[in-house]
Amino acid sequence: MNTRKNTQFPENIDLDVIKQTLLAATQAAAAVTLPAFRSGLSVENKEDTHFDPVTEADRAAERVIRNVIEENFPDHTIIGEEHDNKITSSPFTWIIDPIDGTRSFISGVPMWGTLIGLTHESNTFAGIMTQPFTGEIFLGMPGIATYQRGNKGAQNMSTSGIKNLGEARLFTTTPALFKDDKARAYAELEKNVRQPRYGCDCYAYCLLAAGHADLVVETALKIYDIAALIPIVRNAGGIITNFEGNDPDESGNIIAAATPQLHAATLAIMAKS
Repeated sequence: MNTRKNTQFPENIDLDVIKQTLLAATQAAAAVTLPAFRSGLSVENKEDTHFDPVTEADRAAERVIRNVIEENFPDHTIIGEEHDNKITSSPFTWIIDPIDGTRSFISGVPMWGTLIGLTHESNTFAGIMTQPFTGEIFLGMPGIATYQRGNKGAQNMSTSGIKNLGEARLFTTTPALFKDDKARAYAELEKNVRQPRYGCDCYAYCLLAAGHADLVVETALKIYDIAALIPIVRNAGGIITNFEGNDPDESGNIIAAATPQLHAATLAIMAKS
């Protein structure tokens, strides 16, 4: 089982420029999303068979993020949730979710965030999640994961160190998303943890990285839902894979855990699905 592949990155890249681009792009997005939050904005449904909301704030935020990236890295590939992908020959790909947790966003709940991840040859090595309403920044770069709020300086993050399911705080978006065998496996998992919590989307992974949660288990994620969060979790000391124990670069079913022991115990249950 390979759970550390995504800590790799090219030696000749300027990580400070990457960091500043991530920060500038999320700041530009905040100038769009924050005024729209709790504003009574109109909502569209992207799907015919179920409710998948999108707002103009989603689309506008992704546009300004793309502008910042293209100013600094015009030859890089860009994948986003709300606009057509920009495909180039570059080994670098930026992956954007301008508002992860749109249901929270349109409900006035500050459990949404802006996600940007950066991959090199499919290995995600840098990522950021920002929550403009609370003024929080969660950043994952090679060898370090940091948390910052407002004007306070960035602080290093580390996971909780919890090893046993019976002590774990488990997060998922909602158990209703798990179907058939996965639903039965998740129900078994939830019976074995100390406390389940629902509905935090990207925020749950950042709480795990900061040591306030111990386990996140989700199903049917898209690549832009998870790419930015991989380096945040891993560089805080956590383990993040799919249900087969492999790298989650192609998204899908995700287990994020504070420790290898907690991850192994969770994987043993969820692999049954």
